[in-house]
Amino acid sequence: MSIDISRMTWLNPPLDLREEGGRLIARSGRETDFWQGTYYGFHRDSGHFLHQQRQGDFTMEASFVGCYEALYDQAGLMIRHDDKHWMKCGIEFTDDARHFSVVVTNGNSDWSAFRLADDFEEMFVRVTRMGDALFIQYRTDTQPDWRMARLAYFPPDLVELSVGMTFCSPQREGFEVEFRSFHVGDVTNRDIH
Repeated sequence: MSIDISRMTWLNPPLDLREEGGRLIARSGRETDFWQGTYYGFHRDSGHFLHQQRQGDFTMEASFVGCYEALYDQAGLMIRHDDKHWMKCGIEFTDDARHFSVVVTNGNSDWSAFRLADDFEEMFVRVTRMGDALFIQYRTDTQPDWRMARLAYFPPDLVELSVGMTFCSPQREGFEVEFRSFHVGDVTNRDIH
């Protein structure tokens, strides 16, 4: 499935960007990130985010690969109302390994992460918004079943949302990511179990 970016907009365009065979390949700018306050004390809104507008309930999916090398290199999906209300999820490189990472920000950011097996190349991420919840799932090219990563609260009164692909490199520039697919549409499944 190719990626159609014709109706999408950048928040913080990347250093380098090209389309090849329906895929989107990009490199990050210097010290880019999304974070609000908690533990670290800093506020960052400089990450790269390619998005479109969406309202109501929906399911969004993407697949991607990245050259994860430096601490906090990250790529995945984002849902955003403004700089104080957003969620990002996907792979984040920490402790010298790829982790599945979710950050939910409602004023301040929180972070959950768990280490992934090393036997995959491509990550697939799915986010479903249902009312006051974000249901976050993942799978890999070697593990084809969707697994639950998190069920998170997200304020239901935040109706106007930007949804799309994100990537950051808080410790460097030049992190390369290749998004291979992206789709957003109606809710595909409301079942958690």
